Amino acid sequence: MLILSRNKGEKIVIGDQIVLTVLDVQGDQVRIGIEAPLEISVYREEIYKAIEQENKSAIQFDSKANDILSKFNK
Repeated sequence: MLILSRNKGEKIVIGDQIVLTVLDVQGDQVRIGIEAPLEISVYREEIYKAIEQENKSAIQFDSKANDILSKFNK
């Protein structure tokens, strides 16, 4: 993990297409602006984990549905 210190208004550049800007710092909270191409998805971690869990559930459901359907198709 790379750890950087940045002040309000300073930026971090990732590759050629992603720029993070420190917009505001208040106590323990930091507001960050993210500039990235539309084809790159940007999520808060808790949202990303929820999406992952939903995808896993959908795969499990799909697998179970296929098992049930295969019994009827015999």
